[in-house]
Amino acid sequence: MSQPVIAASNLRLTLGEGPAAVEILRGIDLDVAPGETLALLGPSGSGKSSLMSVLSGLEQASSGSLTVAGEDFTALSEDDLARARRGRIGIVLQAFHLLPTMTAVENVATPMELAGDKNAWDRAAQELEAVGLGHRLTHYPAQLSGGEQQRVAIARAIAPRPPLIFADEPTGNLDASTGDSVVDVLFRRRAETGATLVIITHDRHLAEKCDRVVTLADGQIASDTARARGAA
Repeated sequence: MSQPVIAASNLRLTLGEGPAAVEILRGIDLDVAPGETLALLGPSGSGKSSLMSVLSGLEQASSGSLTVAGEDFTALSEDDLARARRGRIGIVLQAFHLLPTMTAVENVATPMELAGDKNAWDRAAQELEAVGLGHRLTHYPAQLSGGEQQRVAIARAIAPRPPLIFADEPTGNLDASTGDSVVDVLFRRRAETGATLVIITHDRHLAEKCDRVVTLADGQIASDTARARGAA
């Protein structure tokens, strides 16, 4: 059997010290298989975004063990985690986080170019074409709709072909129709590239598009339900 792309055991995250310490994650055990689509579902304050931050290497766990795409994240420094994320993890956030002074193609190509990819510009243009923005390469974020900006963010996350994509409330700033369209693009590109997709959401409709739904409550896994692949 394939090794999990995420293997987490007894992950804990505590913020603050002494009497002010708050335990955010309280012993998370989670394995995610290559190519799986998984939703982390739960209300605000349940710990789902904190768990994403730890699993993606944006935050260090206080204790526990974590292996992501073959790399042991447990003992890495912040700088080492940043290096470990490169090429392994793509992230799509609710707020898009595009650089306003860069065009769509520049937003996608520049991170790859800085990472040493000699084909960054060609790959960026191809990925924007794949998400339906081949005609918007030279447009700046302010010239794009919210849905188009999120498509650029999806292209930026997927273009380097990481084995793992995280999407944190990817439709949170979009109306329902635009959000559905963006989700369709995200799932289609994930299927075409074979990446594992972890979506953080409070939206059950979005969660039910995934192979598996993990529900968090008070920093712990409350339920873990696998669904038939391709079920609506």
